[in-house]
Amino acid sequence: MTALRPGQRMLPAALAFTLASLPAFSQAQQAQPATWPAKPVKILVGSPPGGPSDITARVFGEALQRRTSQPAVVENRPGVGNNLAAGVAAKAEPDGYTLVLSPDTVVTVNPLIYKNQNFDAREDLVSATILTSFTQMLVCNPATGVKTAAELVAKSKATRITYGSGGAGVPGHLAAEMFIQTSGAKMEHVPYRGPAPATLAVLSGEVNCGFLATPTVMQHVKAGKLTALAVSSGTPSPLAPDVPTLAQALNQPGLDVSFRLVLQTAKGTPPAAIAGIERLAADIMKDPEVRTKLQASDLVALGTTHTQATQTMQAEIARWEPLVKKLDLKAD
Repeated sequence: MTALRPGQRMLPAALAFTLASLPAFSQAQQAQPATWPAKPVKILVGSPPGGPSDITARVFGEALQRRTSQPAVVENRPGVGNNLAAGVAAKAEPDGYTLVLSPDTVVTVNPLIYKNQNFDAREDLVSATILTSFTQMLVCNPATGVKTAAELVAKSKATRITYGSGGAGVPGHLAAEMFIQTSGAKMEHVPYRGPAPATLAVLSGEVNCGFLATPTVMQHVKAGKLTALAVSSGTPSPLAPDVPTLAQALNQPGLDVSFRLVLQTAKGTPPAAIAGIERLAADIMKDPEVRTKLQASDLVALGTTHTQATQTMQAEIARWEPLVKKLDLKAD
């Protein structure tokens, strides 16, 4: 029994019991949201099935469902540079049960180039965790006649070279513009409505080249229908270990044009729910089976904290804003 301090009086038994139980009750109330998820979770994806966002969302959703016994439903809502899905999540109930997995460009670039959206990704969404990172592969139609990035740079200065992307401000567009800025190449951008038509355009020769997701184009590279010149990451791709990185191809040590897939939820979501998301994300992304599945699609498992995700987004905004403003990119 704890001794009374000088001047301290005994409380009536009933009052003492009530006061003693308040901290425990308060802690129990605070702990309840930490049981996230306590009901089914919806994960929105702003791109069609088969891309990095979709693959990551489905691998994460399956693992989440196994660990929690709560359904995790992935719903594709492609369009407007991933803004369509992000906008739905931003307007959803802020309870942590409607999530959206988007490329970091939704936060870093889209607010600058899409002026007519009904939400602000930087203000209306909370980055709970970064699940994975991914890169792009620089590929050209074989008819272009180039086999290295250096050859492409030289040819672009002598003749008209075009490149396709899935739209203004998407990772493939940004990677190409960073390539142009770094190498001095001269290439004309031809935007398409998504990565699938952009890939078809390079395959058909409608455009000469493109930075596209490695898993999407690797089958065509192996079949000889596309020529791989470089990957945008700072380290070689496990799917294409013989393809040089941009840093190697351009002799620019430290050059790394990687992108991240961020799991977000509506602003106002309880901190305990955010904590539950980041805790499970960290656990799932450490799972060897999950990491192997993701690596097979050229995705690097991360599973950061909410704080790390927020800080990374701020750093990427600072990285890309000057280029976007210099190019005066507009998508509306």
